[in-house]
Amino acid sequence: MPNAIDLKGKRAVVTGGAQGIGRAIVERFLASGAQVAIWDRDGDFAARTAAEIGAGVTPFAVDVTDLAAVEAVTAETIAALGGIDILVNNAGISGPNTKLWEYPPDAWAQVLAINLTGPFNCCRAVVPGMIAQNYGRIVNVASIAGKEGNPNASAYSASKAGVIALTKSLGKELAEHDIAVNCVTPAVAKTAIFDQMTDEHIAYMLAKIPRARFVKVEEVAATVAFAASADCSFTTGAVFDISGGRATY
Repeated sequence: MPNAIDLKGKRAVVTGGAQGIGRAIVERFLASGAQVAIWDRDGDFAARTAAEIGAGVTPFAVDVTDLAAVEAVTAETIAALGGIDILVNNAGISGPNTKLWEYPPDAWAQVLAINLTGPFNCCRAVVPGMIAQNYGRIVNVASIAGKEGNPNASAYSASKAGVIALTKSLGKELAEHDIAVNCVTPAVAKTAIFDQMTDEHIAYMLAKIPRARFVKVEEVAATVAFAASADCSFTTGAVFDISGGRATY
């Protein structure tokens, strides 16, 4: 049994919550007493996941790169749940594994749009409601790649470094409110994102982890759940490392 984290009565949004780390976060939040909205661009997938998990999970179809769509789904979610107390920006893609000078410009734009502009759009839409209620927890899922930069993954690394900087900036902007903004930097987990990577890139990432294994999605979810809780009341603009010892800062 995981340690208990109290999210009773809280209303949470998890982007990319239909699978992988996102789904693990949804399940951990639900077990902690929260109501959860899954925001995913694949609405059918989100609906299936919500049905599998059970009561307390509401699916919404949304493309986080589309600000107007994010603003609309924010209003729909508030109407359905009564408000938003927690936002987890988890949706992301890895993009191709290739040298920067050979990187397709359209792929670069797509990775930055989903991984960095997506969290910007979601924060922009959700933060005013958190300010109005003087409470909120925002957790951005970055990556160890955002700290160290992975070779043959320039777009992914740059986007996740941007997420870290966005977290620090927004954390300072909201410090006068009871709104904490933090991010996590996990090592790679065995999820569908592996399908977007070469075997060589996967082997490279495993070789860099002192614990000599990939992180479990449940381990990431546990850290996110703490950062999303009322107990995380003083720390803001911080980076919670989940890299198995690869980074010690």
